Amino acid sequence: MNHRRHHADWTPASAGEADGTREHMHVSRRAATLGMTTIFLPFPAHAATMIDIRDHGAKGDGKALDSPAINAAIAAAAARPQGGTVTVPAGRYRCYSIRLRSRVTIVLAKGAVIEAATGTGYDLPENNGDQLYQDFGHSHWHNSLICGEDVEDVAITGPGLIHGIGLTRDGPGARWKAQTGERPLSMRQMSAAEIAKLEPDAARMNGLGNKAIALKNGRNIRLSGFSMLKCGHFAILATGTRGLHIHDLSIDTDRDGIDLDCVRDTVVERCRVNTPNDDAIIIKSSFALGSAIAAENVVVRHCAVSGYDLGTMLDGTRRTTQLLAPDRDRPTGRIKLGTESNGGYRRIRIEDCTFHHCRGLALEMVDGGVMDDVVVRRLTMRDVTTAPLFLRIGDRRRGPAGTGLGAISNIRIEQIVATGIDHRFAATIAGLPDRPVEDVVLRDIRLTYAGGGTAADAARRPQELASAYPEPSMFGVTPAWGLWVRHARGLHVEGLALATATPDQRPPFRMEDTIDVTVTDTPLWRG
Repeated sequence: MNHRRHHADWTPASAGEADGTREHMHVSRRAATLGMTTIFLPFPAHAATMIDIRDHGAKGDGKALDSPAINAAIAAAAARPQGGTVTVPAGRYRCYSIRLRSRVTIVLAKGAVIEAATGTGYDLPENNGDQLYQDFGHSHWHNSLICGEDVEDVAITGPGLIHGIGLTRDGPGARWKAQTGERPLSMRQMSAAEIAKLEPDAARMNGLGNKAIALKNGRNIRLSGFSMLKCGHFAILATGTRGLHIHDLSIDTDRDGIDLDCVRDTVVERCRVNTPNDDAIIIKSSFALGSAIAAENVVVRHCAVSGYDLGTMLDGTRRTTQLLAPDRDRPTGRIKLGTESNGGYRRIRIEDCTFHHCRGLALEMVDGGVMDDVVVRRLTMRDVTTAPLFLRIGDRRRGPAGTGLGAISNIRIEQIVATGIDHRFAATIAGLPDRPVEDVVLRDIRLTYAGGGTAADAARRPQELASAYPEPSMFGVTPAWGLWVRHARGLHVEGLALATATPDQRPPFRMEDTIDVTVTDTPLWRG
């Protein structure tokens, strides 16, 4: 078997190159004269027109409502033939919904804070009919602090802060009739009242904001340089965008960090994302746009994800006192593909990233779709709160009638170092009896576990749980401590080094229903 087929070292055109513009960012002469020499302007033409939001009435005193002034400044810049740049000077600007427009760059100066106001003054969520196959947060964009729909050549940049203090992290789940695999199994012991608190009725969301930045069907969009704190359900939700470049952001938030849904030609790089209660960087291919659309040509590189206590990445203390996320599992963080997978994934690269005090890498296909040509390399993980690697095909099929089983194939994972791994959860590859995970290469991987598994753990035979929500903890303690594989075909393992800090009575490997497996150069030692 040729395990390298279709694995050309493709890198998507980052920044504007995907659409014929140059990636390099320029600083105009006028920007320099305004003292903005450290600010990169992704679209040089916007520098010809500079509009200060204070000229439209913004106060920046933390008391006045400044979103009307900011929206007026954006409208004025968009009215210019080549667009313009809206400058946000130092100050605290209390805002409801800010509406992005094409050909406008927003520069957040050092000391500038866009603060999400409390209350119900945000734009109402769109009336999209019944959103059956993904939750409320993924199905609406207008109910956000900053929203852009069908915009082109837009940027938000600069060293300022977006503080989502007035946003809610809550929202109702999907309205799918089957209601199978809607929540992690770790939430089974929660009461109906506890779940209702996390998932309020849709009517209660009217007027509330639950995202900091929401983008729908945009093109040529740049987000760079600023920080984000406590940003509701999503710090950034980008759905159906093309030519998206997110770089050099610091995000410390109470639920999801960067969600890329049905995107193309997208690069996320040099970002720090701390999300103890949900995923840090996640790529989805949901039905949010009404059809199955693949996420393709996506690169995530040189990023750091973590599950430190909320706010302690930005303040530098990096505390780890929080024991559980809201799903009753350990702190989340991590980089993930899934759970919504209807459109599938093609040509995804995850490179040179670090994971600290969070769950490991997850590749999940449970709602149909095909995951093909994914390359993951040079990851470093420390204090891994569940499994370091988790590949899962499930049979939830949350989608229209006719949605089939998903597939995972043509995956290469290499040069991974993970230490301090929760002893309960081995690196896991779990397909289904009639749909194995196929053509996976694991190469040059070093995993060090805490150890402590028992003979009873080794005797466990976890259920298939085909329709369950996919999480590494879904199977309970795995029957092997290093690598557990069930239902796989065409697996090549080379240079897998395993260790335990304390003795473990489980075997290091367990492989069930596997075909065409090769294991070479695999040292093993115990602490």
